[in-house]
Amino acid sequence: MKQAFSCILIIIALFITSCRNRLVSDTKQYESGKFSQALNLVQLHATQPINIDDYRQQITLIKLTSPSLYKKNAELYAAIDEWINSNISKRGLNYVGLNSYQLAGIDSWGNTHFTSYYTPELKARRTPDEKFRYPLYAMPTHWKGKLPTRGEIYRGALDELNLELAYTDSLVDNFLMEVQGSGYIDFEDGSPLVFFAYKGKNKHKYKSIGRLMVEQGIIDKQSMSMQSIKAWAAKQTEADLMQFLQQNQSFVFFTPQLSAPVVGSSGVPLVAKSAVAADKRLLAPGSVLLVEMPLLNQQGQFTGQRELRLMVVLDVGGAIKGQHLDIYQGIGSAAGQLAGYYNHYGRVWLIAPAHNSHVKS
Repeated sequence: MKQAFSCILIIIALFITSCRNRLVSDTKQYESGKFSQALNLVQLHATQPINIDDYRQQITLIKLTSPSLYKKNAELYAAIDEWINSNISKRGLNYVGLNSYQLAGIDSWGNTHFTSYYTPELKARRTPDEKFRYPLYAMPTHWKGKLPTRGEIYRGALDELNLELAYTDSLVDNFLMEVQGSGYIDFEDGSPLVFFAYKGKNKHKYKSIGRLMVEQGIIDKQSMSMQSIKAWAAKQTEADLMQFLQQNQSFVFFTPQLSAPVVGSSGVPLVAKSAVAADKRLLAPGSVLLVEMPLLNQQGQFTGQRELRLMVVLDVGGAIKGQHLDIYQGIGSAAGQLAGYYNHYGRVWLIAPAHNSHVKS
């Protein structure tokens, strides 16, 4: 299982929604008209996307790491490059033999659902001390029978097996790294960051902590976000936090990889805000999208502004269905801040060669 794929598969099940309903609704638009198909041929007169350099870096990474995917879409990528090099404001996509197909959105009015994911970066130690004492574990390889539950692991079921890979100072950050499926570890000793890739799970039942919090009245649905979960956790005793988290019996194990990039299910390293996860039944891997993203402030509120970005479909997820994109935000706390807030809507256009007969509708 790819690292980014695993994070998408789990993060939506966490039931993280970010802003209040009014703010989410404010990002919807109704200027495109009612659509009858999932993908709709339209004449798009686009302004210049703001992330051309990042988009080109993403295409280069496809060419370097997945030659077969690049070859399959080489005509598309070449035509988009020609379009970028032309006068975009005066020459439409049809000038270079491309069509644009607007996604109908979840309401058939063009409002595609956006969520986000990211790669955490945690500070850690190689040996435990008074502050850094919460372990991240390697996968048990010689365990007989079913692996222990989260609660059993918290109570010491893996002690004395030398499976501890690192010790962080936050139990809830460890939990959220499991949700993301991977993360970077900074040992703060002058050594390079180490990528902790997803290795596997204990195969016990997964329960959504976010959903449990809503059901138990801990956080109301409209206020649910990664930030609100961490704020609540900071007020709990260690024993109370462990007691709550172990309601989710599932547990994730990691494997360290030096200098490993974050890759999606297509096997291609991901560039922040230029790679997305999508439903492959609607959007094939390697597809290029023009995405009109709502911009959020530091509190996760819609600013009233949007930006146009070129993005490539390079990931999938079990919870990413239909008119829903999961946008990769990048690495570290700033990316995590945005990823924790995104639960908004925007317009999306699939770009494809005009002679393409296999665009799905």
